[in-house]
Amino acid sequence: MANKQKILVVDDEADIVELISYNLTKEGYQVFIAPNGKVALKVAKESNPDLIILDVMMPEMDGIETCRLLRALPEFKQTFMVFLTARSEEYSEIAGFHVGADDYIAKPIKPRALMSRINAILRRNAADNIDDSTTDKLEISDLVIDRDSFLVYRGEEKFVLAKKEFELLYLLASKPNKVFSREQILKAIWEDSVVVTNRTIDVHIRKLREKIGDTYVTTVKGVGYKFELDK
Repeated sequence: MANKQKILVVDDEADIVELISYNLTKEGYQVFIAPNGKVALKVAKESNPDLIILDVMMPEMDGIETCRLLRALPEFKQTFMVFLTARSEEYSEIAGFHVGADDYIAKPIKPRALMSRINAILRRNAADNIDDSTTDKLEISDLVIDRDSFLVYRGEEKFVLAKKEFELLYLLASKPNKVFSREQILKAIWEDSVVVTNRTIDVHIRKLREKIGDTYVTTVKGVGYKFELDK
């Protein structure tokens, strides 16, 4: 099929790169490759990919540092970032989500499962996971949440959030004082991911509070989270 979407594959293992590239190309994606994080930064700026697949463990610069540096650049704020990892340690996933990862894919790579996940990720859009009846800009409490620009404002102060952080805030703020269960949040924000856990939500809530303050999102113990309008 014809597909103009671009994907950058970053891994120091040539056989992994070849396997992924072959399957992506067969699916119709335009593929770019890089052997490590340092090269990936250069290739990403030149190719402007829609999605970047990053191995976690690489020489020169690992995937987590690469993702952090890319997310710091305005042009990659909303680019999908997916980590490849053979590591099962929880801290590795938490570190990845801290720097803005959208998903994880475990090694060894299973081509059909990989393509299913990539196709699903690229079909996702923040608007698709949020009630269509909501507007593109929310003005709530002292915040302005602009879905078109993925920016949050408080007076003259501007907050730049990672994609999932923004989607999470918009979801909660779209229905103030409503308690969203963890299951509802997972379904709305991470519907197609099989690796996301409750801990992932906690990480994103913590990062959100670090950026905009801890007075907006309230934890309802044993249930979930809500945007506290009257606090």
